[in-house]
Amino acid sequence: MNIPLWLETALVNICDLIFELIPRKIPSFKILGNCKIVSHRGQHDNKIVFENTLASFDKILEAKEIWGIEFDFRWTKDLCPVVIHDPDLNRLYGIHKLVSDTNLSELKQICPLVPTLEEVLQRYGKRLHLMIEIKEELYPEPAKQVMILENIFSNLDPCKDFHLISLKPQMLDKINFLENAAKILVAEFNVNELSKIAIEKKYAGIAGHYILIGNKLVRKHLNLKQKIGVGYPKSKNSLFRELNRSVEWIFSNDAVSLNRIFQTELKKVQSLHSFRSLN
Repeated sequence: MNIPLWLETALVNICDLIFELIPRKIPSFKILGNCKIVSHRGQHDNKIVFENTLASFDKILEAKEIWGIEFDFRWTKDLCPVVIHDPDLNRLYGIHKLVSDTNLSELKQICPLVPTLEEVLQRYGKRLHLMIEIKEELYPEPAKQVMILENIFSNLDPCKDFHLISLKPQMLDKINFLENAAKILVAEFNVNELSKIAIEKKYAGIAGHYILIGNKLVRKHLNLKQKIGVGYPKSKNSLFRELNRSVEWIFSNDAVSLNRIFQTELKKVQSLHSFRSLN
């Protein structure tokens, strides 16, 4: 089930307003140390800086303390993977053109802000952890496309440098050059279904909105040494709730602001930890 963007945004805001009002215990020094903030589509406002662009990812590099970025890729008509969320250019750029109907040269001419996957990997690989979403779309030449991806990813180490994520298990199945430990399923309202698949196939873990991933499911995956990723806490209390559940991957639509909250609290706990160590 795909959630419309406006509904997803409304649900995220409502959930965070509720959870912001509930006081949370300050996580331990060890738990805070495991927190990994991931910028969802880069730092963007889609007015001056657009999502999934080099400019949006550069802002995360400039922040220095943010662990990773999440972004999406799709295929052009001439089979070049490019970094963009939507199947077309309309929502962001007002251009009525499908990416899959456009050759790379034409795409670069009409919308130069859309980077290729190779450009993004070369620029940010080994500098930020990359959470790369493979979108559901037709693969007209699957063997060739998988070979293209294998070549593009060849200089990066799976798990250490990047994970491949998807809402659709069949899209992860296509990528046969990657071990399952480097793959993550993203759940919407099908959390239990995708949880079973992630466990059966020994994926790295599962991700989804924090309101949909219950404590029982979190414990189940953690007991199997898998990771949990959640989106999109905005407040200190909603962040603390997730960290206290031992959730490590925190996806954020405003990673710079969330990281500012996190770093403030981390410094407080570090000071207290240092004081106790001296006494």
